[in-house]
Amino acid sequence: MEKIIIRRELDVTTQASWSVIPPLLQRIYQSRGVAHPGALDYQLASLLPFTGLKGIEQAAMLLSDAIVAQKRLLIIGDYDADGATSTALAVRALRLLGAEQVDFLVPNRFEYGYGLTPEIVEVASSEYHPQVIITVDNGIASYQGVARANELGINVVITDHHLPGHEIPEASAIVNPNQADDTFASKHLAGVGVIFYVMLAVRQQLRQREWFSSSQRPEPNMASLLDLVALGTVADVVPLDHNNRILVKNGLERIRNGKCSPGISALLHVAKCNAKRAVASDLGFFVGPRLNAAGRLDDMSLGIMCLLSDDPNKAQEIAHALDELNQERRTIEAGMQQQALQIVAQLTLGDEQTLNIPVGLCLYDTTWHQGVIGIVAARIKEKTHRPVICFSDADDDYIKGSARSIPGVHIRDVLESIATQHPGLITKFGGHAMAAGLTKILKHLTPRLSRACKQW
Repeated sequence: MEKIIIRRELDVTTQASWSVIPPLLQRIYQSRGVAHPGALDYQLASLLPFTGLKGIEQAAMLLSDAIVAQKRLLIIGDYDADGATSTALAVRALRLLGAEQVDFLVPNRFEYGYGLTPEIVEVASSEYHPQVIITVDNGIASYQGVARANELGINVVITDHHLPGHEIPEASAIVNPNQADDTFASKHLAGVGVIFYVMLAVRQQLRQREWFSSSQRPEPNMASLLDLVALGTVADVVPLDHNNRILVKNGLERIRNGKCSPGISALLHVAKCNAKRAVASDLGFFVGPRLNAAGRLDDMSLGIMCLLSDDPNKAQEIAHALDELNQERRTIEAGMQQQALQIVAQLTLGDEQTLNIPVGLCLYDTTWHQGVIGIVAARIKEKTHRPVICFSDADDDYIKGSARSIPGVHIRDVLESIATQHPGLITKFGGHAMAAGLTKILKHLTPRLSRACKQW
């Protein structure tokens, strides 16, 4: 009887007082940052409005113009689960909104690296001939790539959530809750959350233009894409603030009710997860890693095709291929992690190893797989409670690194400080407080980089 009463009381989330909630639950909620009963309201109507995002009106107008004119649109994504879900959502949403020429391109991490580089703009221009490029989960640091696109007469709309640097690309529109002067209350949107908001704004623009009635197209229900938003948000391990919890909760409900894409259903199936009882941890620990395996070992296009497939049989076939890649990734990771732990053991300074490990760790092995170094950095960080950067060879002249940090050490700011104090040492980097990446570090500068990192 007590359980029934509590559940009933918790549905009354619009009360101004905590009085309807038992004291024990009040303490639990408050310890998790829930300050008032309204924060327990996870209905879609409680989502923050898209109007709070800086640049979203400009982006929506440009994309609406492009849809009405049936311009060629190209999505440039990232090669992780957030990038894959962002790309799939952008393609699906634009097609639902009436765009007839939509394609996507994900840079191969081993060939082109991260983001909208000048090289990937050249590939896009020659192979896809886009009139508009839309970046998802990347772009805020791609000022050189945007400059090249501008030279080629291609409009660029950036949608990203990574922290901007001192130089901002001269794109046609930028939507990023973390850019300067952005008043959007939730700074923790994943890339897939940002592009979801942009598509909401585009639909509003097209509605005002009477596009759906004049073209006799059905106005899409954007909630049908929330399964992708939930997966990308959880897999990217962004903080689940109130706004993100609304997105994840409603996305999970669609999955449980059998209303998700065949690709997500297939990924849950190969992971032996019950879709009808799916929870956030299923997305984070089972579905996300299988998507990520494509970008780490092969080509993330495989994962995106799984999410875009409307054929359950085809989606199942791709999901099995992703599952095999994930098993291979786990084998590679286990070997690399063992090697990393052996390196750490050699770095300890005394008997109590955990307490005497240096305050920051830079680990490098010429045999490590560059697609897996981020996972290894995360594992070593968890074992040592130290910020960790793992490096691997990128090619004959360069190494690349993946960093993971701990609370209190903003790893992207650390990298920016090193780059400022040692010009030319780190040519490209980006990320968040807890995770970041470094690319194109000349091998002969490795000892210098090691000395710079010791200043942590």
